[in-house]
Amino acid sequence: MQKNSVNTSPFKKRDTKSMAEAKFFDLEIKYKISSGAFGDIYFAIHPETKKEYAIKIEKGAGDGQLRAEYCVYRKLEKCNMAFIPKIYSFESVSLDGRPTHALVMDALGMSLEHLFVKCGRKFSLKTVLMLADLMITRIEFLHYKHHIHRDIKPDNFVFGGKKSQDNKLYLIDFGLAKSFRSKDTGNHIPCKTGKPMIGTARYASLNTHEGLEQGRRDDMESLMYCLIYFLKGKLPWQGLPGSSKYVKFKNIYNKKKSTKIEDLCAGLDPVFYDLLFQIRNLDFYEPPNYLKMRKSIEMAMKRNRIKPDYAFDWKKDN
Repeated sequence: MQKNSVNTSPFKKRDTKSMAEAKFFDLEIKYKISSGAFGDIYFAIHPETKKEYAIKIEKGAGDGQLRAEYCVYRKLEKCNMAFIPKIYSFESVSLDGRPTHALVMDALGMSLEHLFVKCGRKFSLKTVLMLADLMITRIEFLHYKHHIHRDIKPDNFVFGGKKSQDNKLYLIDFGLAKSFRSKDTGNHIPCKTGKPMIGTARYASLNTHEGLEQGRRDDMESLMYCLIYFLKGKLPWQGLPGSSKYVKFKNIYNKKKSTKIEDLCAGLDPVFYDLLFQIRNLDFYEPPNYLKMRKSIEMAMKRNRIKPDYAFDWKKDN
C-alpha cells in the first residue's frame, strides 16, 4: 500500500487504463452519475454481492479536495449518524496513465435539485417545511462536529436510493468543508477579511461575497436561499449576465445586497422572513439557535395545518 493510500475495504486496488474497462476496485462500473469541476462520480456494483457503490474520481493529481473530503467523512462516521453516507476506501490510483485519487462510498438516490426539477421546479410549502426541518438537523450535526460545509445547496442533499431509505436525507460533498476550531488551541477561528469566494455564488451568503471568513451563520444563510428557491422556483439573482466569473459574481452580489428581505420573502409564510432576518444578524462567533429554528418551522406547519408525514411532492405520482 502506498504511503498516501487509506483502505478499509476488501476491494483490490488495480491500475485502470480507462473507466470504459468497467472494472475498478473489483467493482463493475455501470455509468457516470455526474461530472463537476473537481471530478467525476460513477455508479458501480459488486458483481457477487450486487451491493451498489459510488466512486468519486478526482480530476487533479494533487492531494486536494477529495482527500480533505475523505478526512471529514471519517470524522463524521465515528458518530455513527444515519444521514452520513458510509465510506469504504480512499486510494491513490492510476487512471488513463495519470495519478489521481478515488473515493468509494455508498450509492445514494436523487438530490433535492433533481427532485426539484422532477416536480416542475416548484415545491409546495408542506414539502419545503418538512425539508427545512431535516436540513437544519444535518447542518447542526456538522456544526456540532466543529465543521462548516461552505457549499450548502440543493445538489448536496440527497435521499437514499433504496425504498427503505427514501425518507432518509443525506448531507454530502465535504470537499470545501472546514473546521471552525483551531487545531492548536481549540478556539474559534478569527473572522478574517479578504477571503476568496468559496462555494456556489447563487446560494452564498452576503458575508461570503464580501470576503469575510465563513462561519456557521453562512451555512444557515445558504440554507435559507435554498428554501426560498424551492418555494419560488427562482432567486432574483439567477441568470444574471457577466463577461467573466468575477463580473458575474459581482452582479450576483449587487442584486443580492439590494434585494430587501421582505421583497425576497414576499408571498411566503412569515417564518422565512423571520429566520433569514435572524441569521443575517448573527455575529460571526455566535452559534445559530437550531432548536429555535426547528420550533419556528414546527409552528409554521401548525399554522398552515400541515402534517409532517413525509408525503413529499415527488411521491404523489408513485
